[in-house]
Amino acid sequence: MSTSSRRRRSPLELSSSRSSSSSSSSYASWASTTSPPSRLRPPPPSTSTSTPPSLSRTTTVSTSQVFLFLLAFRLLNALSLRTFFQPDEFFQSLEPAWQTVFGETHGANGDTICGLPSILCCLLQFILSPTLPRVLFVSPPHSAIFSAIGDLYTWKLARYVYGRRSHEAWAALALTVLSPWQWFCSTRTLSNCLETTITIVALNLWPWEWSSESTPTVQPRRNTRSTTRDTGLDSTGDGAVVVRLRKCLTLAALACILRPTNILIWMGLAGVAWFRSAWRKRTILCREVLLCGVSVLTGSVVLDRLYYGLWTFPPLKFLYFNIAQSLAVYYGKNDWHYYATQGYPLLLTTALPFTLVGLYRTLSQSQSTTNTRHVSVQTQLAAICLLMPLVLSLISHKEVRFIYPLLPSLHVLTAPPLVDFFLPAVSRSNGAYMPRRLSLIFLLLVNITVAIYTSVYHASGTLNVLSYLRDQQQAHTTFDKSAYSPGSSQRITAGFLMPCHSTPWRSHLVDPNIHAWALSCEPPVDLTEPQKAVYVDEADQFYNDPSQFLRENMVGGLRHLPRKPSYLASSKALETNPQAYQQATPHEWPDYLIFFAQLEPTLHSLLRGSSYGECWRTWNTAWHDDSRRRGDIIVWCLDPTEQAAWRSATRKRTLEHRDQRARSAEILPLDPMEILSVRAIGLLNLVLVLALGTTQTDLVRNPVTSLEEALMDPSNMDLAKIFEEEN
Repeated sequence: MSTSSRRRRSPLELSSSRSSSSSSSSYASWASTTSPPSRLRPPPPSTSTSTPPSLSRTTTVSTSQVFLFLLAFRLLNALSLRTFFQPDEFFQSLEPAWQTVFGETHGANGDTICGLPSILCCLLQFILSPTLPRVLFVSPPHSAIFSAIGDLYTWKLARYVYGRRSHEAWAALALTVLSPWQWFCSTRTLSNCLETTITIVALNLWPWEWSSESTPTVQPRRNTRSTTRDTGLDSTGDGAVVVRLRKCLTLAALACILRPTNILIWMGLAGVAWFRSAWRKRTILCREVLLCGVSVLTGSVVLDRLYYGLWTFPPLKFLYFNIAQSLAVYYGKNDWHYYATQGYPLLLTTALPFTLVGLYRTLSQSQSTTNTRHVSVQTQLAAICLLMPLVLSLISHKEVRFIYPLLPSLHVLTAPPLVDFFLPAVSRSNGAYMPRRLSLIFLLLVNITVAIYTSVYHASGTLNVLSYLRDQQQAHTTFDKSAYSPGSSQRITAGFLMPCHSTPWRSHLVDPNIHAWALSCEPPVDLTEPQKAVYVDEADQFYNDPSQFLRENMVGGLRHLPRKPSYLASSKALETNPQAYQQATPHEWPDYLIFFAQLEPTLHSLLRGSSYGECWRTWNTAWHDDSRRRGDIIVWCLDPTEQAAWRSATRKRTLEHRDQRARSAEILPLDPMEILSVRAIGLLNLVLVLALGTTQTDLVRNPVTSLEEALMDPSNMDLAKIFEEEN
């Protein structure tokens, strides 16, 4: 017998066991009692005693089982991502990490302007590897774990609010799993994704009982045990609450370091707790805020000192960059109602109507509702979901990912209206609910379609083109895979005539022998207002006047272009250090010129006499809000062999497509337009027979000869002229 099985059970365990037994027996005698009231709202009197157990409770599933499912689901999610969303997922995470691991000579471009990278880059630098497969694989497993944790704690918060086996809790889990935005964004290396996960975990640890109007100091032992086990929200005493609060505030401080705007959430919650709690709890709250805040800030400053090599404070730089200097406007300006008309719809997609109903119910419900503590939690969640977008609307530059940390709370508030609308349709076979079942199927199909399109197809070309360049480097040179060292292979060069940061950089190019440059867009840091008014970055200079830019900023201008690629030119020694993203002008004409299809007509006219020709093309987007990024991504090269191979492959695909259409036409019946065309030809045939005096038998027997003879008749010369003009 093991030691754990021999030890005596404590009085607390015995009491808990008895409490659990009594709970089980009371549930077994459910038929003789009325069902418990809903945690969200009291049930209607007519149905309060007739709800079957199958509708009031759901199957018990362990937390570990749910987490394993979520982890597998998010791993699949992360591995299926093939699209580009925001430059920050590369230039504020993977690029600084690459630069830290391999050094500045390897051409990585971390977005370290004003010391503003995410702290995530400092974590990734320890797990990056110089081998290609692991470098490109570094994002999925770690981001999938963070995303799965966020999903799990969304479910846990819903269980705390609505009950451990309530339908609303499972609905919240279904919302986060089936959310197109979650599938599209949650597993990316954006600081907002990590911020969202940290925020929802911290919300589970927040002492909600402090902000309730009427909360008993000590809960019954059975309820306390259940709450502690299921939600992690222990309320047996001040000691446990303080420990939980300390963990919560530590995570909250970390989220605020990642994104300073996260402080809006915690200011709102702390303000409510301050006004509704006693002075002793206020003292504890202030003490823990100072303790946890100072500890996290100290650790952050030390890490930043190690990374930058100088003392800096990124949150302060963030405020200086975006507010004091107003440089956020440089990256785009949005309407004041952006978060209401675009932010929430993008986050919630098909769940938006239910979210609006949930917010309205929460904010308008009466104070006489049973279970005041849980009502208070919903009200506070609704308040922060409205407060944060309202404050962020005062800033000119807006992005939907700035309010991403609110999505788990929104899913929790959306669950009750969703259950009210769809649960009867799912749990009953009554035909009257068929429209709701069809609506549910339709919404699921829309969510799946949007998720697949945005994660696999939309803006996929920006990643595919870098894979193409890696393949070309390996095809043209003998790469020494035994050592990652610049100079072990001959280089190829590439130039990106695109808006800045349109593609990832060294973290996806990987090979140091791929020398590339791209148009830059450095912000006007530390310039005066008159200087900012006339400032134009390199990318805008190019798009304002491509011809002038190429003449003034390319070596040789438009007159002296290379005739051969660099890897076929003379074998003189070439520099081997890969170039950084923002190389100083003038740029060298590259072996591969990459641009969006929107620019193709312009470059055709400017480079029509050069050796450049199309050698690759990939689909990127069906639409884009930036007109400069619309259409396919096209690669022109100097190598005539590659150009000929691409033309041959394109011609082959065209013929195969034509043959496939022809085979389909033989199998499929004629469509109405084809039938109309056949009838029109028959009518024309009859008109010719009557007009030219040719018998229908002759025309059918030899239509071409008979028609030519008829048209050669001098009496039909006018009709013959008309026939020739028509053909």
